[in-house]
Parts: sequence; C-alpha cells; structure tokens
Amino acid sequence: MEEELRALLLAASGVTNIAGDRVNFGVNPQGAILPAVVLNVVSSLTDMHMNGSGGLEQGRVQVDCYGDTFAAAKLLSRAVIATLHFYRGGGFFFINQLSTRDSRESGSNEAERAYRTSLDFNTAWRSNQ
Repeated sequence: MEEELRALLLAASGVTNIAGDRVNFGVNPQGAILPAVVLNVVSSLTDMHMNGSGGLEQGRVQVDCYGDTFAAAKLLSRAVIATLHFYRGGGFFFINQLSTRDSRESGSNEAERAYRTSLDFNTAWRSNQ
C-alpha cells in the first residue's frame, strides 16, 4: 500500500507542482527543502474470515504537509486532499479524509520552525498481485 500511495501523490501535478518529489514515508530527509510531504501508517488491519485472511487491508495514514509558511503548508495540504479524498483506483477500494490539524514544529529557532498541516486518511486496499 505504501508504494502505491506514494506513487499516487507523485503522479498528481497539484502535489508535485508544490513539493516536487519530496513525498516520503517516515521522515523528510535531513536538510531537504520545503514544502514536503511525510506519510506515516498510523494503523493497519487485515480482514479475517473463517478460512483466513480476505486480503483487504484497512488502515489510517497520517499525511503531514510541511512548509516554510502556514500558507505553503495549507496550499500543499489542499492539493493532497484533492488527490486522495474519495479516491478509488488501483488497489484502493477507497481513500477518505478523516481530519485536519494545523501546527508548527517545535524548536528554539523560531525562524526555522516549519509549519505543518496534518491530514488523516482512512484507506481500504487490496494488492492487485
């Protein structure tokens, strides 16, 4: 699921026009420029039946949109929402947005503290393999 979700965002011109190829799982590489997108799987559950796994994975993914300004983080988050909310295709049965949170990173140098808009998405995915 992770590779397909990242590829989906990298194929969206609305996202790449803002963040380029800076869409990563887990962490934005140290020293990388902003804006950028960081993806994290918050939870994952595979459906089970009497005969074993049904193969459908349901999960929650947090998508953090970082920017040097609040406006940059928010603009990127809107592009991500436009790409993912109600998406169906490939291995995804659906993706829908659950919540949005705006914040700013902590640190002692206020001028270097990035702005962040965090988005939570519910996903249902089955590998097409």
